[in-house]
Amino acid sequence: MAGDEHVFHMEAFEGAAGEPAPERALEAGLRPTRLDEFVGQGRVVQDLRVHLEAALQRAEPPDHILFSGPPGLGKTSLARILAAELGTRLHATTGPALERPKDLVGLLTNLQQGDVLFIDEIHRVPVTVEEYLYTAMEDFRIEMTVDSGPHARVLPITIRPFTLVGATTREGLLSRPFRERFGLFERLDPYPAEELTEIILRQARLLSLTIEHAAATLLAERARGTPRIAGRFLRRARDIAQVSGAESIDPPLARLTLERLGVDALGLEEMDRRVLRCLADQAGGPVALKTIAAVVGETDDTIEDVFEPHLLREGLLLKTARGRMLSPSGWRAIGRVAPAEGRLFE
Repeated sequence: MAGDEHVFHMEAFEGAAGEPAPERALEAGLRPTRLDEFVGQGRVVQDLRVHLEAALQRAEPPDHILFSGPPGLGKTSLARILAAELGTRLHATTGPALERPKDLVGLLTNLQQGDVLFIDEIHRVPVTVEEYLYTAMEDFRIEMTVDSGPHARVLPITIRPFTLVGATTREGLLSRPFRERFGLFERLDPYPAEELTEIILRQARLLSLTIEHAAATLLAERARGTPRIAGRFLRRARDIAQVSGAESIDPPLARLTLERLGVDALGLEEMDRRVLRCLADQAGGPVALKTIAAVVGETDDTIEDVFEPHLLREGLLLKTARGRMLSPSGWRAIGRVAPAEGRLFE
């Protein structure tokens, strides 16, 4: 079955919230549709290739798969690719959208043989719904309670064999019984700049854009190891090139794009700098995550999942049992002078 025949339920996809519909459609059109087109994550891709080939040879659905890792690394794309490689339909939803068991039952009963059910933010599936998934994943059946009180009865419902693909940025929040029902665990890691450059060049070809390799490299180096961010940089560079009448995206135009987006040489955006300044204002910390969230005006989950990983990788932030602390590199990143070393780490 061709990729454009896949069935998509619900609107919520990885990172889609808050973006205008045309932007989401454009981003989806730039995503790879086959494993051969997927750049990076070599070990993950090889594991999936072997597992899919073995499942196809046995003529049975692949094991349930759990993808984990920071946002924007390709978990949704891999779920779509999985359905395309299997020639089946993709049904997609998110953990928060499954508020009640009947929301899940409606999805499960609509699955055809071998379909892929993709649940993004699967760590946010309510416990009552999660318990229905246990028997669905293991035995391909669910038991619905009909009526209540003395007239209550259990109605068993058989489900066609399917593959559940879960995506999470917080694998540690999954309960142990839930996690153990997945047969394949794959963690996606941030991409090196070389692979992000290749992704930008590929997307530029799909958009019929001319971009110099040096410009693509510049955008890639500041994309925080994340393809989604690299793609956003490219689309904004395209806007500036179009409005200014430039025939191609060269390094000066790429630098102008990053400057207008407020992205510095370390890939830091304004919210990153706010977090660092918050710590600096408290003598470098330690400062509790909830306090940082209140000061910068962002939720603590967003800071921990979206902004903090890059700050930790760059060595700008220290995560301790007492709270977050600013490293010497973090002080330099915001142009401030660190207190004496003894005071900072006492």
